[in-house]
Amino acid sequence: MTRFFILMMMLSWLSSAEGSARELSLTLDDAIVMARTRSVNSAVALDELKTAYWQWRTYRADRLPEVGLTATAPAYANRYTPYMDADGNYSFVRSHNLDVQAQLSVTQNITLTGGKVSLVSSLDFMHQYGEGGGNRFLTIPVALTLTQPVFGVNTLKWNSRIEPVRYSEAKAAFLSATEDVAMVTVNLFFSLILSRENLAIARQNLDNARKLYAVAQEKRVMGQISQNDLLQMELNMLDAQSGLTDCESTLKSSMFTLRSFLSIEDDVEIIPVVPLSVPVATISYADALDRALANNKFARNIRRRQLEAEYEVAKAKGDLRQIQIFAQVGYTGTDATAGQAYARLRGNQLVEVGFSIPLLDWGKRKGRVKVAESNRRVTESRIRQESMDFSQELFVLVERFCNQQQQLQIATRANEIARRRYDTNVQTFMIGKMSTLDLNDSQTRKDECMRRYIDELYKFWSYWYQIRSITLYDYMLHDNIDADIERLVKN
Repeated sequence: MTRFFILMMMLSWLSSAEGSARELSLTLDDAIVMARTRSVNSAVALDELKTAYWQWRTYRADRLPEVGLTATAPAYANRYTPYMDADGNYSFVRSHNLDVQAQLSVTQNITLTGGKVSLVSSLDFMHQYGEGGGNRFLTIPVALTLTQPVFGVNTLKWNSRIEPVRYSEAKAAFLSATEDVAMVTVNLFFSLILSRENLAIARQNLDNARKLYAVAQEKRVMGQISQNDLLQMELNMLDAQSGLTDCESTLKSSMFTLRSFLSIEDDVEIIPVVPLSVPVATISYADALDRALANNKFARNIRRRQLEAEYEVAKAKGDLRQIQIFAQVGYTGTDATAGQAYARLRGNQLVEVGFSIPLLDWGKRKGRVKVAESNRRVTESRIRQESMDFSQELFVLVERFCNQQQQLQIATRANEIARRRYDTNVQTFMIGKMSTLDLNDSQTRKDECMRRYIDELYKFWSYWYQIRSITLYDYMLHDNIDADIERLVKN
């Protein structure tokens, strides 16, 4: 975060400086810090984490008591309603009343059984208008209600197994996403480095081509080289001019892409600093696999999908038959005054048992069970294949990283040798002891070695952050990659 604030101060100073060169010297570490805090990719990863967090909070809230108040204040009616007398005859009577109702309830889901228990207290007031009208109160000071499904799937219990795994998967996915942002930054950062290096090479080549063409013209006058060699030197100069134009265009494109990704102003020129040092780490496949299975979202994703497949089977089996028990015990009272309605209480009990059993559904529910079981087997087969692919990809990645350290050393040394060789050959050509073809070969070799060095450096950092993304482990600090999730989701 300190680096980020320093960068922000630098950008603020650049934006306030009028007439000065707006350049920003940027290291790879600073670019990664900016990407993790300012890029669109980071914002998307954080929003996905917040979505998972509030889904987790919703699940936790389902396990806590819920207090609710429902009321009708008031309900006025002045109408005719049907009425049946003792003989079973219907007639319409005038109904003119005012009704006020209020109910306070505390509801608790029962995870163990999948049922629900409620504690309810209610008060109803009715005022009847017209002759003989008056006030009536109906009170239920306390009533305990139990609703319990039998044989059906216990969704609450399954959620208690699935949702913690889902949220753990989301947290691991967020941490991996931050490392993926670093990988994108590495790609764009080294693309800019390579573009600038290609431009520098093109400028140097053009400068050398012009000098060599001038020397070749003098040698041609003195008869030391042929007309064909002179034309070849002129052709080299024209090729160098064309290459310089292409490199300038490529540099502008790479600069624009990195600026957009880091949310930097369009008029700021980024000067990427080539990371000369790299971390030294010994990583084994066994250690990386253990850490990946412990930290990566992949293991949690597998577990969640297994649980969800099993839940679908359990739900399909539960739908074969449905039985539900409803029971309520408590007290109730009624009177013309509220005080007497609470004083004259009587028992209030209700028990209901309802069931739904299909007698003939032509195998529809049984077919749903078979489909769910088949889907579970498909999921298990895909998980086995994905697990093998995951292990294989990690093995290849670790091997490439271990080999890349040596490849980088070789590329570094080759780049030094090729540059020194080219400088020597230029001087040798100046005194007429080297042919044009040999000089061109040394120049081409120099350029190739420089590009290869940058490419090998890019591969190292790319492999490094890929391993960090998969294992969620920092092999430099020898500690797991973590973040303050609670602070991030609440900001």
